[in-house]
Amino acid sequence: MVQSMSASTLATSRYGGLFGSIPVWRRHFGQMKETQMSFGVERQDLWHFFGRSLIFLSQSHVRGCRNVRVKVGWPFKGNNQGLDAASEHSESANEDILMFFFQLDLATRVQYALNLEQYDIAKQLRDKLTEVEAEVIRQQETRRGSTSKSEVQDMAISILRLRADLQNAVEKENYNLAAELRDEISKLESESLAASVKAQAYENAQYAFRLGQKVGHKTFGYRAVICGMDPVCCETKSWMETANIDKLTRGPDQPFYQVLVDVYVDPNLLVAYVPEENLLAPDKPDMERFDHPYASFLFYGMDAAGDFIPIKQLREKYNKPRHEIPYDPENGQNGENV
Repeated sequence: MVQSMSASTLATSRYGGLFGSIPVWRRHFGQMKETQMSFGVERQDLWHFFGRSLIFLSQSHVRGCRNVRVKVGWPFKGNNQGLDAASEHSESANEDILMFFFQLDLATRVQYALNLEQYDIAKQLRDKLTEVEAEVIRQQETRRGSTSKSEVQDMAISILRLRADLQNAVEKENYNLAAELRDEISKLESESLAASVKAQAYENAQYAFRLGQKVGHKTFGYRAVICGMDPVCCETKSWMETANIDKLTRGPDQPFYQVLVDVYVDPNLLVAYVPEENLLAPDKPDMERFDHPYASFLFYGMDAAGDFIPIKQLREKYNKPRHEIPYDPENGQNGENV
């Protein structure tokens, strides 16, 4: 069984994912720590293992961006209420994106190993990919809470069983047990209702912005691109307090977006988690250069309207269709060729 594997053992993927012992990202952005890729990691250590081992940027690219700051040209800037852009920085959103990179890279490595007929390695990688996918689901449920239909259905089944137990307790005149069961049913019904409402919110959420769309921040003025979305705020209470979410017009119960911030505007912010009411689409197509180290991993490139084209896997992650821009008779194409 393979116990460890350096970055040179397997070819890198088209998304640039590398797993090795040189802490490139940590060295410049403080995101990672030195480690080696290994298999057979315990499940509870998987998230920690991933966060420390993903390396995918060249030093020269990061060095070229880290100390550059320019004045943003967006024409809308409001009262920041004593906050700055860092208040919306989200480690949770950043980790979510990095885990997505990790899945892409593992899937590519599985295919590469199969192409080389290295079936033992492919099996180990596939097992690790399955483990990562399970961890992703667990992390999403932790962030978003119990919102899946299956969990709501499980609660409903539990309520039915408790009602049957309650009926038996009443028939046997075991009223103390009946009272306890009645309280438990009442509590579970409340939880089921809350979970059902939240699940419905996720299923029927309406978003004003789409994946890959360029936007501007109404308050802080920076340019960004949408790379993820939640129907409600899925951050921690402490994060919401820091970002003054309770002072928003629509509060936490509105769509929130993971956005990549142009590194030439703020090389330290990187990923922000922004409420829908704080974002605004530009009045005209934004064809200006946009730089971010994650962009080439998440998008194919820009379309004719200046927005980014999400890769297929990113669209599948959020169950979003491909965006088609109107046909342009001047150049004879719609701008999306991928």
